[in-house]
Amino acid sequence: MTTALTARPLHHDVRQAWQQLATASGALDHVEHLLATLPAPGARTEHQRAEAASAHASARALRTRFLDRYADAVYDRLTIGRTLRPRLDALLDTAAETFPGLVPTAGLLAAETGRAQANKEGHEIDQGIFLRAVLRSPTAGEHLLDTMLRPTDRALRMLPDFTRTGTVQLEAVRLERRADGVARLTMCRDDCLNAEDVRQVDDMETAVDLALLDPATRVALLRGGPMSHPRHRGRRVFSAGINLKSLSSGGIPLTGFLLRRELGYIHKILRGVRTDHPDDWHTPHIEKPWVAAVDGFAIGGGMQLLLVFDHVLAASDAYFSLPAAKEGIIPGAADFRLGRCTGPRLARQIVLGGRRIRASEPDARLLVDEVVEPEEMDAAAERAVARLANDAVLANRRMLNLADEPRDAFRAYMAEFALQQALRLHSADVLDKAGRFAAAAPDTPHSERS
Repeated sequence: MTTALTARPLHHDVRQAWQQLATASGALDHVEHLLATLPAPGARTEHQRAEAASAHASARALRTRFLDRYADAVYDRLTIGRTLRPRLDALLDTAAETFPGLVPTAGLLAAETGRAQANKEGHEIDQGIFLRAVLRSPTAGEHLLDTMLRPTDRALRMLPDFTRTGTVQLEAVRLERRADGVARLTMCRDDCLNAEDVRQVDDMETAVDLALLDPATRVALLRGGPMSHPRHRGRRVFSAGINLKSLSSGGIPLTGFLLRRELGYIHKILRGVRTDHPDDWHTPHIEKPWVAAVDGFAIGGGMQLLLVFDHVLAASDAYFSLPAAKEGIIPGAADFRLGRCTGPRLARQIVLGGRRIRASEPDARLLVDEVVEPEEMDAAAERAVARLANDAVLANRRMLNLADEPRDAFRAYMAEFALQQALRLHSADVLDKAGRFAAAAPDTPHSERS
């Protein structure tokens, strides 16, 4: 005798299979009724926290078993046989409507907007379960990766003006393309040392799309702008990494920040932006060479970015760090990419031990291509972009990236990252650390916080 879980329904039957399974188990109803009787997560007693955790665990085990078997059928139902290309947030919204209880609704997540991270229920973990199952699938996962490599609607709206004027000023990024064919992206969050938040991710993806789609751009350069912070006033800074005040206050979402960042603009820097133009029959992606120029420091997400660039230039007084163990979260795809650059031992020292690498020390040459004195950065950046403005660079970088980072390997990593990062976001140690970091000076780099 078959059940809703053991049967293999056709695509149009998978919704019914989920409804039957959810009803039969009673796990979803139990967790919903229990949470309605409990205070907010931050105000619960130890017993109440254990009771909620047990109920969540039963519901999540149910979701996992279902998706392990039916992820492809669910994804085909949501995308009408992969004819639609919803991005992460839209895909999850549709899943919530089509398969009630499988992932949280937009209304449920919106109700938690503005709550401190410690007072959230952890519904993003259910999103992580869903996205892990989708990304694990060679069929559904590849389709989703491909969707996330396509240009955003915002960039497409701005493209005509940018191709005409060569300039775009966004809140977090300034983009300028000059007559030399170099698109210069300057991160300009001078108030927070270019610390990353949702606004920064949105603006960066828009700017990356524009640089890639612009036919007059041959090479792109990313650099931090001058800061207004008293300790760094007038000096360029690359990035202080994730904005921990935003994390503590509940403003760093799993999909809108952490996954969009990795599957969106960072992956586009590596792979290019996906197009469907008939003239691009030989390759469906528009790619450009990328140079990063690091002034001051590249901490956390700033250092993660460097791992996908073709040429990394650093000032001799710059430093790099991935304070993942200190913050308690996973440093994006750095766990996937860093060992390829540094070897496994140094990668563990940086990620697990929090080792800071200074540009002046020998090990920095495993992370950067060129180190110059701070006053020589401008000239060195111009030389770097000139060297990459070569037609043969594109074909060779494509082949190097194919060998270094096969898409299937990246997809498998991101599948597990989706769930593990969601679990980390709502772990007790992270909530405690984020609160303590947020209480420090808001514009202090992570590596300088207690």
